[in-house]
Amino acid sequence: MSQHIFQFSSELQDTRAEVAPSSLNFSLSVSEKLSRYGVNALSDVEHLSLLVGKEAIAARLLAHFGSLKALAKTSAVELRPFMTTRKAERLVAALAVSARAQAQDAFQERFDTPETVYRSCVDMQAFQQEVLRVVLVDVRFCRITAVDVTKGTVNESLAHPREIFKPAIVHSAYAFFVVHNHPSGDPSPSEADTRLTRRLSEGSRLLQIQMLDHVIVGVPAVGQPGYFSFKEAGLF
Repeated sequence: MSQHIFQFSSELQDTRAEVAPSSLNFSLSVSEKLSRYGVNALSDVEHLSLLVGKEAIAARLLAHFGSLKALAKTSAVELRPFMTTRKAERLVAALAVSARAQAQDAFQERFDTPETVYRSCVDMQAFQQEVLRVVLVDVRFCRITAVDVTKGTVNESLAHPREIFKPAIVHSAYAFFVVHNHPSGDPSPSEADTRLTRRLSEGSRLLQIQMLDHVIVGVPAVGQPGYFSFKEAGLF
């Protein structure tokens, strides 16, 4: 018996229903695509277009800055050639929300590992300059608060021990973590980082305020967690 070469209309309808959603997306707007298939169906340009209003502007931004990661580090001033000041400020704030949300998730945890400290300070990955932060904890190792002490290259002159210990004394903290970021994304410590850690460790013993660790925030890479812990490395 000969085989059918042409499909019946009912069979054609079934075939169309089985086509992957991605093959039909060309006819959908970004909003419709988001509504039908969810956030994971959107490309970087489409995600960004929902924030800036137009795909053309989103494509220009990604072409100019190279990636969403790089774009997240930009300031409103750098975005001005592409949009109004108000829209630039909104975009900067929107790109920072995700990092802040991740950080807040860690606030409820016990602060006794460098990984928890790193996740609570993940917003520092987007900083364009080095910032030194002190994370204060109580006797149960619950986070009290975090204070940004200095901005700029972290060295002995800018990150003076008295400025770092002051928040711990003011907030009557049981202990504290020192955290700073490397804008390059490489969390490997410099000689200045190591010298500063030793000075702070000595000062904490004199003041009897426990320094738990010095964590450097970077960006995760293959086989690398995205941070450096002086305590884990045995240098503290």
